[in-house]
Order: sequence, then structure tokens, then C-alpha cells
Amino acid sequence: MNDTNNLTERANTLLKLLGSQQTLLLSTASVSGVPEVSYAPFVRDQTGCFYVLISELAAHTGNLLTNPQASVMFIRPESESSNLFARERAVFHCAAKEVSRDDERYSILLAAMQSQFGEIVAVLASLADFHLFALSPENGRYVAGFGQAFTINTQDGSLSHLVKKHG
Repeated sequence: MNDTNNLTERANTLLKLLGSQQTLLLSTASVSGVPEVSYAPFVRDQTGCFYVLISELAAHTGNLLTNPQASVMFIRPESESSNLFARERAVFHCAAKEVSRDDERYSILLAAMQSQFGEIVAVLASLADFHLFALSPENGRYVAGFGQAFTINTQDGSLSHLVKKHG
């Protein structure tokens, strides 16, 4: 198989990983730079942007409101991985932006979330401390296993081999 076919096959495998997940791991940083990690259910739009509905009671909400950068990770479950040192995973560095309640996309995105996760979404959205965030991938990496690391083109979803820079 040539390299182009291999990269296309790997990109399809990445899409399957993303499609198999209903939650993402969310990494944010406080104003003082203290890292926080959590998770959140998400929906994804056709442009590849991830949307999460999160409470002010969670540290990552305040972090995103004051420091609109985040990383999200998707990882193959341990039970489905043959080697825990080389679990399949994708990490995206994202720009975060709150989707305000008066934004025309707000109700469309909530409807998508409600379709995916049920009535709980309407209940949560009715609470004043819940915020809807758009997490727009700026760059990403995909690891399919040992020696199989790729840079993700967040514009078109294509992959290229990750080359380690020496020195």
C-alpha cells in the first residue's frame, strides 16, 4: 500500500475513533496556569468544532471564560487496547468561545445535544450556571500506535507523518 492510501486509511481510522466517543477529555488552565482535566459530553458540527455544555461549578468553565484555550483528547478504551503504552488517541488544541444564549446557533446546538443525550440537556440548559462552549481545533495529533504518530490538518482532516525535530 502506498503512503497516500495508508494516510487515507489512518484518517478514516481517526474518524472512527472520534465517532465512537460521546465524551471528550478536557484540559484547561486557570488564570495562574494551574492545569485542570475533566470530561464532558459533546457534539461535533460539520466543520469539526466540538461543543460542550458545562456548569460554572466545574473549574474548567471559569478557566475557559478567562483563558480561552483548551486541549481535548479522545482515547481508545483500555479494554480495547492491546498495549496500554500505545493506546490509540487524538489530541486537539482548541480555541474556546462561549456560544451565547441569544446566538442563533445556540438552540440548534442544544437540539443536537438533546437528540444525542436526551432531556437532561434541556434541564441543564435551563440553569443559569450552564454555558455552551465551542471548541475549535487549531491543530492536532493522532497516535495510532508505536511509531504511528501523525499531525492532523484541522481544515480537511488529512494526516501527515509526525517528524521528530532533533536538536
